[in-house]
Amino acid sequence: MNLLSKLSSSTKAKTIEPREIFMTLPSKAPGYGYPRDVQSEVWKKWFDIRNEKNVILKMNTGSGKTVVGLIMLQSCLNEEKGPAIYVVPDNYLVKQVIDEAKRLGISATEDKDDYSYSNSKAILVTSIQTIVNGYSYFGMREGGNYPIGSIIIDDVHACMDKIISQFMIKIDAESDAYKELIAIFSSSLKDYNPKNYIDIVEMKDCRKKMLVPYWEWQRQQDNIYRILTKYDNSKNSAIYFGLPLIERSLKTSDCIITASAIEISPKGIDLDKISSLEEASRRIYMSATLADDSVFVSALGLNTEDMKNIITPENANDIGDRLIIFPKYVNSDISEIEIKEKIEEIAEKYNVVILVPSFSRAKFWDERGIRTATKDNIDKIVAALKSGKHVGKIIFVNRYDGIDLPGDACRMLVIDGLPPLNSIKDRYIQSVAPQSTVLLREQVQRIEQGMGRGIRSNDDECCIVLMGDELTDVLSRNRGIDYFSVATRCQYDLSKQLWDLLVSETGSKPTIDQIFELANYSLEKNAEWVATCKENLAAVKYSNEAKVDEKIVAQRKAFENAINMQWSDAANTIKSVKDKEKDKKTKGYLYQIQAEYTNKIDPALSQEVLKAGKKLNAAILSPIAGIQYQRTINTIPQAQAISTNLDAEKLGLNELLVYVDGILANLCMGSEYEKFEEALSQIGTILGFVCSRPDKETGGYGPDNLWAIDTGKYLVIECKTEATTQTIKKDYCNQLSGSVNWFKENYVYPNECVPIMIHPSKVVDEVASPDENMRVMTEKELTCFRKNLRDFYSTLCQNGNLSDVNKINELLRIYKLRKDDIVNRYTVKFERKD
Repeated sequence: MNLLSKLSSSTKAKTIEPREIFMTLPSKAPGYGYPRDVQSEVWKKWFDIRNEKNVILKMNTGSGKTVVGLIMLQSCLNEEKGPAIYVVPDNYLVKQVIDEAKRLGISATEDKDDYSYSNSKAILVTSIQTIVNGYSYFGMREGGNYPIGSIIIDDVHACMDKIISQFMIKIDAESDAYKELIAIFSSSLKDYNPKNYIDIVEMKDCRKKMLVPYWEWQRQQDNIYRILTKYDNSKNSAIYFGLPLIERSLKTSDCIITASAIEISPKGIDLDKISSLEEASRRIYMSATLADDSVFVSALGLNTEDMKNIITPENANDIGDRLIIFPKYVNSDISEIEIKEKIEEIAEKYNVVILVPSFSRAKFWDERGIRTATKDNIDKIVAALKSGKHVGKIIFVNRYDGIDLPGDACRMLVIDGLPPLNSIKDRYIQSVAPQSTVLLREQVQRIEQGMGRGIRSNDDECCIVLMGDELTDVLSRNRGIDYFSVATRCQYDLSKQLWDLLVSETGSKPTIDQIFELANYSLEKNAEWVATCKENLAAVKYSNEAKVDEKIVAQRKAFENAINMQWSDAANTIKSVKDKEKDKKTKGYLYQIQAEYTNKIDPALSQEVLKAGKKLNAAILSPIAGIQYQRTINTIPQAQAISTNLDAEKLGLNELLVYVDGILANLCMGSEYEKFEEALSQIGTILGFVCSRPDKETGGYGPDNLWAIDTGKYLVIECKTEATTQTIKKDYCNQLSGSVNWFKENYVYPNECVPIMIHPSKVVDEVASPDENMRVMTEKELTCFRKNLRDFYSTLCQNGNLSDVNKINELLRIYKLRKDDIVNRYTVKFERKD
């Protein structure tokens, strides 16, 4: 072996300029002759600021980000800034990056103990969980942590989801730790919210959730820590890997109890715990060009200075062509079944990928599950799609990132429904602050990430179909489209011009066939469409200015103050953004966070702050002393109230129908109870009644829903839409009777109420003792109610004059939606089991 000659050649100075490295790689695979313009552009920008500790690189999906990242890390190694790590969200993507490195001829490994990696001769490619966990080799051991010189975290938004789940302890209900934690809180929770406690702990109602009041959580800190450390072993992996990460922030963590688990999650991510990551000299965060940068603050803890180092391409022409179709937005009368049939027709010729939020929704498309990807067959399915063959319709469940489907692998991509929220805490926040811009941004970003699965280069094409009533409502009425990146928004606006032209050409609501004719511009690669799309994108400039929600910044600052025990500063930081907040429910939730930090220095003041927040948002925690119940009163005639409400909403006619459909989507048997109860409250309001949710507002007292349908006349409603029994159980009947008693205590004579149970069955259990006046709304009545409500608003919108009280009254009569109709038409008398 002539080692000396090899030694002399290896001592030559290595180039560090990225484009030059790319050009001089000796064993690149065919097709890698020259870099794309956009790659050269971002390499140059990065090279100029490469010595900044934190750099954010934004490039669109399909613009060659992986190659860009690998070359950057090779540059770092050549400059002796190793060891170098390329981090991705999961193991499936590790393999993809390794394969890309092989094609480039760059040395890469999956093994952290590989000699070449530890000696800065190769790039380690690994998942984010390897770097961030309670026993990470990269900073969580007492000694011998693996150093990091340069690191790239690719697909930051997906990685952040994984990081957040690592900084969380989820304890299964079957475990001893769960039982012991319940035991220390049981007496206080029984006093605080007896109804919720019984539902969750005793009745094992999986629908319900309960936030442990912060004053009780803080008071029990020693006992909580004692239990967690007792079960801090490999048999309890959630505690074992989670506790070391959240130990510093345990005092102000949120603890939410459900019948299936206890979830403990901090108010921020203490990423400094991963010492090697904190000490790395170069940290490069790669993301798609999404419109909101809050995640860099909330999960990575970057500050304002760090956010100045944002690299983007000059233009948005690094993205492929997407034509977006939004059938329900164009014509609100189109049904999901019609859309499904049309898409399946297209799938006979082209590969169509459908992204759904859950396996239950996947059954809508694929009842037998033979075309649905699972963890066991996903590799095989992706390979089949990429093979160039016609596969047809494929359904992916909750896979909005990490799958690359170029060219004919995916010619049409369907986003069906809203991406699911990731944690119990997110679902809690949605229940108390449904208009939270934080959650809205997260969901819209996941939608956009999903839309990127079908275009992997700037000469790729894909037709995107958006569907689902909730998704339609979020993007249109809630202006979710404002959170799209500039490139996606450009393609959305260009597509909308086509919809507008179609509507004006047809002179009415276009048919499903007419709407899907637009898809042919993309499917058939129409030259004029492609040229128009590229011209529009070429004019779009990316911004390198960070866009961050100030509420996120404030919550991050408050979290950092709290872990340093600067409680007053933490409370005041939240107060500063709370005082500016316009949405009442979001403002009320911020009051709760402020109160929690305040409790560490002044418990009495904390309760006053919480009391003020409760007046704005009845869904937040109730103060210890409770709060004076505000009666629900109706003094305005129904038709006049409908007209007034519509005027306040300021929605266009089509947007109004989309809004109604979005509510009705959750008003069906089997819906999640929280969504059903909120939908029922919203439906009552748009029918001109005054509605409230006493159970939620009083902390477990009163009915699920209360409708004031006239002066002194009320509907007391209990919702059991997720019930699976053939009869109405004794407990449900007792609950409704208890709600009637609550009504009589709070609404004295001459106020009267009709008790209503919403349940799949009208037959009561033989041992039950229902209120003699109880009425039942079963699926049959609920379906009729939904149809008449939809038809009422459809006709009202066709009429066009939403302020015509006489017309509204006439339509209420025609569609049987007047106050007396609600009971007489849509409920039935209960029956006893034979």
